[in-house]
Amino acid sequence: MSNGPSLVIRGTILGSLILALLGWFLAGQIKLSPTAEVAYAAAPSQAPEQMPSADNCQVSSSYPRGILQWCNIITAHATQAQLPPNLIAAVILMESGGDERAYSSSGAVGLMQVMPRDGIAADFECLNGPCFASRPTIEELQDPEYNVEFGSQMLAGLILRLGDSREALKAYGPMDAGYSYADRVLAIYERYR
Repeated sequence: MSNGPSLVIRGTILGSLILALLGWFLAGQIKLSPTAEVAYAAAPSQAPEQMPSADNCQVSSSYPRGILQWCNIITAHATQAQLPPNLIAAVILMESGGDERAYSSSGAVGLMQVMPRDGIAADFECLNGPCFASRPTIEELQDPEYNVEFGSQMLAGLILRLGDSREALKAYGPMDAGYSYADRVLAIYERYR
């Protein structure tokens, strides 16, 4: 007997749970706290809600120029999500190489390759309807700042829920990539920080 249908059902249920948690997180029902593995503390003089100034780049200068051009956006939204800016930079390098117009064959959009609610992604069905119905639109995700803000908050929520960055990155990446995606992002993070 084939396990195909039961795996699809389990995947659909898991996807629905992830989307529900993400919705609660984005609605402010779940508050982030730093995790031991990827905790990031803002400077003591900086209130958590303040964004770093334009000259406060905290991304390693060893990253390629295509990533460094987004340094202030990465620093601001990584800090806001309580994540290391170099981790967000590693995700961006892996996902889009710094191309804010990146659009994958699966429909993911922008610097952090977030799945939108429209376009190709609108056809992805989960147990309770469209899988990405609570996500932003393609147009919203084409704005680099919005894309990095949304992607950073999404990754932070996954870390909070799953307990560590490797598990969170596995969930953030393509469904069929398993841990190879997470391990490649973490290798980039280690290499450039």
